[in-house]
Amino acid sequence: MKNTVLLSSPLQGFTDFRFRNAFHQYFGGIDTFYSPYIRLNGKMVVKPAYERDLLPKNNVGLEVIPQIMTNDADEFLFVAKYVQDLGYNELNWNLGCPYPMVTNRGMGAGLIQDAERIDDILNRVHNESDIIVSMKMRMGHENSEEIWKTLPVLEKYPIKNIAIHARIGKQLYKGGVDLDAFQECLNRTNQKIYYNGDITTVKRYREMVERFPTIDHWMIGRGIIADPFLAQMIKEDTEEYPEDRMEIFRKLHDTLFAEFEQHLSGEKHLLMKMLSYWEYFSQSLEDGRKVLKKVKKAKSVSAYDRVMDDVFDY
Repeated sequence: MKNTVLLSSPLQGFTDFRFRNAFHQYFGGIDTFYSPYIRLNGKMVVKPAYERDLLPKNNVGLEVIPQIMTNDADEFLFVAKYVQDLGYNELNWNLGCPYPMVTNRGMGAGLIQDAERIDDILNRVHNESDIIVSMKMRMGHENSEEIWKTLPVLEKYPIKNIAIHARIGKQLYKGGVDLDAFQECLNRTNQKIYYNGDITTVKRYREMVERFPTIDHWMIGRGIIADPFLAQMIKEDTEEYPEDRMEIFRKLHDTLFAEFEQHLSGEKHLLMKMLSYWEYFSQSLEDGRKVLKKVKKAKSVSAYDRVMDDVFDY
């Protein structure tokens, strides 16, 4: 579709540079990728895995925006300088992660209810750094009124954009998105808002475009892992898969498998990693539940290979 900007929402453990590169090579359709968040855990040290994910040499030809998970201004400023030294000029702040291990520490969606702290952090970052700040948020943790109280604070700052996942944190990924509450967010802010949440089919995307005609940036997370063809199909405004669908899909799979085979130690870790992807991949296949069951039963790489040969028997 014309004027459609699609963004890949980061999923920790899934959308690292290996996935981004393979996806871009075989599918396309995503204009900007957000990297999985950097988290410092109280120490001003960036883990090597985070650095590998952001190194320009690992992201050639991709538009990538780093993301941070923090509730501390000093950490934010440290990572801002770090990513700037790597050549990035924007840092996305994650106030969307819904998992209790994060929210219980006042980060991710758990921070949305603390407007004063958000204000303090943004004030320092904008006064002590020239990094461009964007945000990814839920509508709250306990209820959507939390974001309505936070939006006036955000109005004070030149935030590039705010991607809002139309759920609250306590939902995790369960239940439906709250489109009425999302519309209320649009009514209450002058910030540039991106939509995120449950865009899993071309039909669903079209429904969202009709519902929110002022939105022109759409963020897709789990949807492009479950169906890697989705982004390009949206761009081409078609619900028809290419004739060589499974052949292209296998190229993505085999590339990821080869990358992780080099990166991970031992068959068990490799099979667990591929299983995590198949929990998504299977969702777009007609016999996906059977495929997932077979993948779970494969306890060796040779057994897994036989399953793949069966799945991709085109």
